[in-house]
Amino acid sequence: MSMLKGANVPVAAPSVRVELGWRSAPGTPDVDASALLLKAGKVRSDADFVFYNQPSHASGAVRYDGKGTGPGTVTDTVSVDLARVEADIDRIVVSASADGGNFGQVPGLYVRVLDATSGAEIARYDSQDATVETAFVLGELYRRQGAWKFRSVGQGYSSGLEGLATDFGISVDEPQRAAPAPVAPARPAPAAAPAPPRYTPPAPPAPPAPPAAAPAPVRLSKVTLTKDAPSVSLSKQGGNSGEMRVNLTWQVRKQFKGWGAKLGRAVAMHGDLDLDLCALYELTDGRKGVVQALGNAFGALHQPPFIHLDGDDRTGGSANGENLSINLDHKHQLRRVVIFVTIYEGARSFADLDATVTLQPQNGAPIDFSLGECTVPSTVCSLALITNTGSDLLVQREARFLVPERGVSPQRTIDYAYGWGMNWTPGRK
Repeated sequence: MSMLKGANVPVAAPSVRVELGWRSAPGTPDVDASALLLKAGKVRSDADFVFYNQPSHASGAVRYDGKGTGPGTVTDTVSVDLARVEADIDRIVVSASADGGNFGQVPGLYVRVLDATSGAEIARYDSQDATVETAFVLGELYRRQGAWKFRSVGQGYSSGLEGLATDFGISVDEPQRAAPAPVAPARPAPAAAPAPPRYTPPAPPAPPAPPAAAPAPVRLSKVTLTKDAPSVSLSKQGGNSGEMRVNLTWQVRKQFKGWGAKLGRAVAMHGDLDLDLCALYELTDGRKGVVQALGNAFGALHQPPFIHLDGDDRTGGSANGENLSINLDHKHQLRRVVIFVTIYEGARSFADLDATVTLQPQNGAPIDFSLGECTVPSTVCSLALITNTGSDLLVQREARFLVPERGVSPQRTIDYAYGWGMNWTPGRK
């Protein structure tokens, strides 16, 4: 049952998932979840803001998990390990921001708290009065006499994520403003010549140590690679170290047109749609290979190839989808990586499928891709080419929808397109 605004419920679970959800519909803005860890109403530092550009808190207590899709719905999730929340944190605010519109255009917006172990719903609040707001505090987890509770809030901001963040004490990266013109100093009156000193003056004191550099403000911008802006430098985005996660989620569109109607029947006939997130890699020592669910080639994160697939999602409807992780701390050992997606079963093409891929560097802005541009009967799409230039990693948008020749696998098709030169044998899950 949905809570009323301002109501509260006890939270007995030691760890929870806080899920923001809404109905997917044409013209709906992109919505992003975030969390702020507060002490006496303010963050202690910018590190207490957890969101898409800063997805993990240093304590390990709060983590931004990202988006998932279901039948007609989209979710964005934050995980909270209440047992690891630092003692001086008394409140965790759960908020949302709308990109490209306001919350009056977001149908069915809600927040719910789930037991992370059992999945049982602990609390739910449905927002019903949003209008022009571009950011929202939907709820908060707070301590009361040593126990945790959840309160529904429903407070909106018209100043977006920047206004919400600064209201809680976050320093936001804003465009440089022109410095004011210097004011000419007043000309001093001429002074009488000083009398010669009668003693030797003491040495001047040592100059004070320069102040420590202020930490960089939080950056709120996202990166979307398009045909007009097809590449991005990870170092310029501040994301060339740590772990980069590549997330894939998908669902079948409800309406089909033209030859896509046949595709719709194919999906219905074959059951669940199964897409696979994969990566071809080449290391600087010449070794080449593939990371994919087919053949259980899941890779490894802390040893070659420094790329790991966390599992095989057979439906695309789970909260986390499929995820590849790339260890950018070993970027000097990566020569190039092609990230691609194949249709394993359930459809004959990417046309009429809703699939989204997000590259999320640990220390940089997320990079979004959509597979909604397919116009050919393609079963394999190369998304991005990551190239080591010697001093940087460059992410290049590919968006190449390839049509395998008869009897040729999607993997071999990608190999031919990028000149990998590997030998392929049939595999199965």
